[in-house]
Amino acid sequence: MKTISRMGRPQRRDRLVRERVHDPYRAREKPTEPARCPACKVAWHKGRWQWADDSLQDARAELCPACRRVRDAAPAGLLTIEGWFVPEHKEEIVGLVRRCEENERSTHPLNRIMSVREEGNTLEVSTTDIHLPRRIGEALAKAYDGRLSFHYAPEDYFLRVDWRRDV
Repeated sequence: MKTISRMGRPQRRDRLVRERVHDPYRAREKPTEPARCPACKVAWHKGRWQWADDSLQDARAELCPACRRVRDAAPAGLLTIEGWFVPEHKEEIVGLVRRCEENERSTHPLNRIMSVREEGNTLEVSTTDIHLPRRIGEALAKAYDGRLSFHYAPEDYFLRVDWRRDV
């Protein structure tokens, strides 16, 4: 039996509906409250992951999505910082990267840096979410100019950010 739309035309019901965001580390269901990550001590409380006080010490243990990503070495974001400018200003750049992470983690505890690797004139920062590398890249561009580009793959829930300055 065909379904007729409001316009009077036949309407198909067999189309494939894709998920908006495909993040394998995002829980399908909310955890039972209260829960606390044994690795980083962030708590699932009042419907979200947040930094909590010691009153939730007896909460059920559940690994948070960020700690699961770190355990599996599966970053959601990758920031590549490259150019001849990098070795000369490495300490300043790493300081800026860490300050951006601290600012972000205070309100979003699942947004973390997984690792910072150095290879020649390149620094590679992997993160547990897609927002932190964008914010760090924008902070680098604001502080030091350079070229900034973003490559987002929505089907993979992955963001690659490249920042380059040679002078």
